[in-house]
Amino acid sequence: SVYVKENINFSIIISDDMKETDILKLQKRLDKEVFVRSTEYISKKQALREQIEAMGTDPQDFLGYNPLHASIEVKLHSDYANTDSIAKIEKEIKKNTNVQEVRYQEDLINMVNENIRNISLMLLGLAFISFALINNTIWLTIYSKRFLIHTMKLVGASWSFIRRPFLWRNFWIGVLAAVIADGVLWAAAYWLVVYEPDLISVITPNVMLLVSVSVLVFGVCITWFCA
Repeated sequence: SVYVKENINFSIIISDDMKETDILKLQKRLDKEVFVRSTEYISKKQALREQIEAMGTDPQDFLGYNPLHASIEVKLHSDYANTDSIAKIEKEIKKNTNVQEVRYQEDLINMVNENIRNISLMLLGLAFISFALINNTIWLTIYSKRFLIHTMKLVGASWSFIRRPFLWRNFWIGVLAAVIADGVLWAAAYWLVVYEPDLISVITPNVMLLVSVSVLVFGVCITWFCA
């Protein structure tokens, strides 16, 4: 979620009247703002080069001049990557009279945030369903042993003695389930990094190790608690 949001950017289109030194000063001021993750200055010449590479034609050939403007590309911290925050930031930036326009794809930003929210809700729902299934499965297992438990009670077995085999059995089930889940996660992470190499900045070995240990701890705790 953070990785996707922090790759959303908007462009500050600069007037031709603004000197390059003033543009760089504006960029430095932006870098100090709490909402800014990174900025990149694109000069008129660089914008023209990129236009030629992308379109294969030079607009100067038929216009006689470079029609493109210098700009500053701004990437936001994830907390500010929404249309409401960008609208407020836009008002502040436009106080500078040399800023012609602030461009951003409102529909794309809304779609990204909506999709992330929907995925989060879906995963939360799956988590609750998984917990319910684990809990019910353990209940059924214990219910199937009810006559054995009743017999043990009749011969004077303590509750701790009766519980012990169920707790240990579910402890090892939790460990096994966590190992399988971690294997699937590592395989999925490897596939994602191969498919999109830039994700290596997010799916780091440290993150994967933390996730793997968390899965193991929660896997054991949930099965132990339910038992």
